[in-house]
Amino acid sequence: MRILVVEDDTNLNRQLKEALTEAGYAVDVAFDGEEGHFLGDTEPYDAIVLDIGLPRMDGLSVLEEWRRAGKTTPVLLLTARDRWSDKVQGIDAGADDYVAKPFHMEEVLARIRALVRRAAGLASNEIVSGSVRLDSRSGKVTVDGQSVKLTSHELRLLSYLMHHKGKVISRTELTEHLYDQDFDRDSNTIEVFVGRLRKKLPDDCIQTVRGLGYQIAED
Repeated sequence: MRILVVEDDTNLNRQLKEALTEAGYAVDVAFDGEEGHFLGDTEPYDAIVLDIGLPRMDGLSVLEEWRRAGKTTPVLLLTARDRWSDKVQGIDAGADDYVAKPFHMEEVLARIRALVRRAAGLASNEIVSGSVRLDSRSGKVTVDGQSVKLTSHELRLLSYLMHHKGKVISRTELTEHLYDQDFDRDSNTIEVFVGRLRKKLPDDCIQTVRGLGYQIAED
């Protein structure tokens, strides 16, 4: 999953990026509203962490512009404001959730997981496809109850496919969602990771739809 963090506090921005990266996300960052608005408008993110108090363009204006443009990416607002009216204004502007500063990083991670899960129509952190089980909270994958060790990129790929069970995912879409802006993107590497995953998972888990991409079928 690919996440955008828009936060002008350099230290907090770094902490968020480190925590999200460690949790297995590909992360892009912006430090002002204009840059954040541009990235959110032009790049395909699975969720966005957006501070309200941003320079150059405030967070609520950024959010309202995205929603007016039809962008439906889940947004978690960060706010240092205590007034309930500001939180209501954020939700009314199109935010999916909010967390007030100061916060525990685990709370942000949990809320991001929930936003991604709901966007995929899932009710639980555990995603199941046949004998394969993925716990999106811990990143643990099992096959018939036996733990399977995956690299971070293999886990990202499997997680994205399992969050979109039943949908055919192109190599381009996988590349856009698995890597951040700075990664030297090469869609051929997707084939390599799929090949590695297939050696660790049941033969029929990841299906190739010729000319279109890959799919994990609905149960």
